[in-house]
Amino acid sequence: MVNFGVTMFPTDKAINPMVLAQEAEARGFESIWFPEHSHIPTSRVTPWGGNPKAPPLPEEYWRTYDQFVALGMAAAVTKTIKVGTGITLVAQRDPIWMAKEVATVDALSGGRLLFGIGYGWNKEELAHHGVRYTDRRAVLREKILAMKEIWTNDEAEFHGEHVDFSSSWSWPKPANKPHPPIILGGSAGPKTMADIVEFCDGFMPISGRYDIAEQITQIRQMATDAGRDPATIEFGQFGTPAKPEVVEQMIEVGLTRILFSLPPAESDKVLPLLDRYAELAGQFA
Repeated sequence: MVNFGVTMFPTDKAINPMVLAQEAEARGFESIWFPEHSHIPTSRVTPWGGNPKAPPLPEEYWRTYDQFVALGMAAAVTKTIKVGTGITLVAQRDPIWMAKEVATVDALSGGRLLFGIGYGWNKEELAHHGVRYTDRRAVLREKILAMKEIWTNDEAEFHGEHVDFSSSWSWPKPANKPHPPIILGGSAGPKTMADIVEFCDGFMPISGRYDIAEQITQIRQMATDAGRDPATIEFGQFGTPAKPEVVEQMIEVGLTRILFSLPPAESDKVLPLLDRYAELAGQFA
């Protein structure tokens, strides 16, 4: 079975995220996802996505609402649709506060949070948070492992190179047990695949950048080699082109979640697209 969802940059110039969540739920979508950036340094040294050939960075990157606040409000006005971070820039966030934010949204929504995570591509943004670009993978790993300790233990502690705290209490605990699904986005080279197998529940890259079928095969094999059941890892895709033949192909290679992209625009532009995406998803129900 494949689940369909939508993703959009929630900004002050776009449809209200609460309205969007209600409209998406009314059309039967499984999930709604919001990305995040704390800010974008005006120096703009790092090209968009790290690609030197990329066009100028669109302004929605520096106009996003706070991710967890927006998702919490979206969850508050809906009943069934899942709310996803698509993605959270884990390396740039404090892990103790982040564990509480994730657990709070998940607990108050009745277990509807999907925790999408990523390493981050903007070197200047990372630097403003005190994180070296070359350290971001190791920092993310430790923060995720530390948050798992907080979510699953009444008294939690963690001692690593980048995260270090003594025995502590922290509530709420997530409604999802042992925690919300952790889904890694980004380019799946050997290091990323190793992280997926070690501490993630899924992999969800952006459409068109990589051979997703080959990556699924490799990740499943790495899981098997590590003694993990590959069936415990789910696969999805951000920004799948809204074409029946593409969707069918993605389902055939093993995707169980497909997300269509919405522009950060007002209702008159977003809702007709939402209707079209819902109609397409209905063909695969």
